[in-house]
Amino acid sequence: MPSSRLPPLPRRCAQCPAAARGSGCVFHSLFIELEISAARGDPTRGGRAGERREQRHPGIAGLRVTRMLCHGKPWRSMCKGLVLGTLLTSFMLLLYSYAGPPLQVSVTEIPVPSSCSSRLSPARAPAVSNGTGSPSGRSCRPKLNVMFMKTHKTASSTILNILFRFGEKHHLKFAFPNGRNDFYYPSFFERSQVQHYQPGRCFNIICNHMRFHYEEVRELLPPDATFVTVLRDPAHLFESSFHYFGPVIPLTWKITGEDKLAEFLRDPRHYYDPNGFNAHYLQNLLFFDLGYDNTMDAGSPLVEEHIREIDRRFHLVMLLEYFDESLVLLKDLLCWQLEDVLYFKLNARKGSTVSRLTPELYEQATAWNLIDAKLYRYFNASFWRKVEAYGRERMAKDVAELQRENEKMTSICIDGGHAVDASAIQESSMQPWQPLGEKTILGYNLKKKINKKHQKLCRKMLTPEIQYLTDLGANLWITKLWSYVRDFLKW
Repeated sequence: MPSSRLPPLPRRCAQCPAAARGSGCVFHSLFIELEISAARGDPTRGGRAGERREQRHPGIAGLRVTRMLCHGKPWRSMCKGLVLGTLLTSFMLLLYSYAGPPLQVSVTEIPVPSSCSSRLSPARAPAVSNGTGSPSGRSCRPKLNVMFMKTHKTASSTILNILFRFGEKHHLKFAFPNGRNDFYYPSFFERSQVQHYQPGRCFNIICNHMRFHYEEVRELLPPDATFVTVLRDPAHLFESSFHYFGPVIPLTWKITGEDKLAEFLRDPRHYYDPNGFNAHYLQNLLFFDLGYDNTMDAGSPLVEEHIREIDRRFHLVMLLEYFDESLVLLKDLLCWQLEDVLYFKLNARKGSTVSRLTPELYEQATAWNLIDAKLYRYFNASFWRKVEAYGRERMAKDVAELQRENEKMTSICIDGGHAVDASAIQESSMQPWQPLGEKTILGYNLKKKINKKHQKLCRKMLTPEIQYLTDLGANLWITKLWSYVRDFLKW
């Protein structure tokens, strides 16, 4: 994945320090300066009495300036801009009030019972054979409690769609962020960031972007919850992250030349500042997402210790490069049906925006992301041990079956049988979230005529993350407000 979420903004804003964790500081300061400048130039204040009135009622100056400007024809455009600026400033102030994580209040925690989530009764969740169980064909019960640690640029949005469909199908409780489509990333996850959170309340599924905090997540899930995540070859992940997040990483703005990626990798230390805004996107992003210091010395014994800790906490670590095999293992682990893990590739980039890594660039990117490389090597080895335990022949058979069913659904659901540019998507409800600057993420058109049996499944499989979150009842008002601002400014 990409990642489908509100772009983070500077932690420090001299003009509006109280809003350091919000967004729009630049616009706020610009509009305030416009109003102050206009007010200073107002010759109609009415002497000292007017000044005293305006000191008691600061808004009078702005209103009088607006009235004055609107009288003159040459000033109409400036008047409109001032009014628009005032309105947008009001929106930004409202955003400041709510964009930061909720204040932490000391409350008495209610003891979490051993099983506090809503779960299907045995009558509603019968034991089934999932087709990938033991070779003897023994039955098992579907697991309903899942924590998916959604990493960046790892096809995690596709896995998210799988979890959304399963949770909706079985009426499970999702722990959604409150106001945004992520848990206030890149801040560490906290329980209070969950929509409708109450001390002691449990959920079935947590799967939105976060910076992982195991102890906080653990408190929201029953003891039998299954923890899974997905990794990607660090060199290719770095290429994807560098281009997708580049517009919101100031460190990359000063890089010259046509190939900024190659220039950066030529001498990363020349451009990189670990304290720079959004710098975490540029080095060891997987390690950062999983809650660790991505700038520590790669040779430190702590790196190996943290990797082993991840291994203890997660029941399955999937690999993007072996996505179908990963889904077969996931299906087996959770005792789900084949239909539950069918997928279409979501949030894929246009081929023209993907940089081809030469062998030299690949080595440079791997060396620059050495902690992630160690993490990937460790779980690549453990992944193939799981495949061996599953059985190579059996894996090949189940992967082939999954691919056949995916191709079948493609022919049933997708108009033209392939993804299209954003400009060619016909339904607004099928438009994926785009990065700043240009529309590089592909989407799909749903076929006009689909048999009744597959209509609902087709639409669910193709629904982008933001729209699906809304359908499931997530409160995304901050994300939506940001979307409106972007559309208005044509970002």
